[in-house]
Amino acid sequence: MSESSAELPDMSIVCLDCNQEFIWTTGERTFFHQKGLTNPPKRCKPCKKAKNDRVEAAIAASNGQRQKVSVKVECASCGRETTVPFYPSQGRPVLCRECFRK
Repeated sequence: MSESSAELPDMSIVCLDCNQEFIWTTGERTFFHQKGLTNPPKRCKPCKKAKNDRVEAAIAASNGQRQKVSVKVECASCGRETTVPFYPSQGRPVLCRECFRK
């Protein structure tokens, strides 16, 4: 017995990484159902891409390859958005270039 799209309404989910709400659409839910996936996504699309990029970088590093990264972060001191060439560790503050120089 197959469920139709009408039986799978849009669903609001809170992202595990950024704590922002995102919508798991009817089409996405239908796709998951057709593929036999039973668990809803845990991350919004930008956070899922960032996670996949981190995994790729870790795999490349384990194979001895260097991979350039650019990660958007908020400066812990001034609050300005900036980019850093590494994946920040959770719980450790990240500073923009100006605040780091101080």
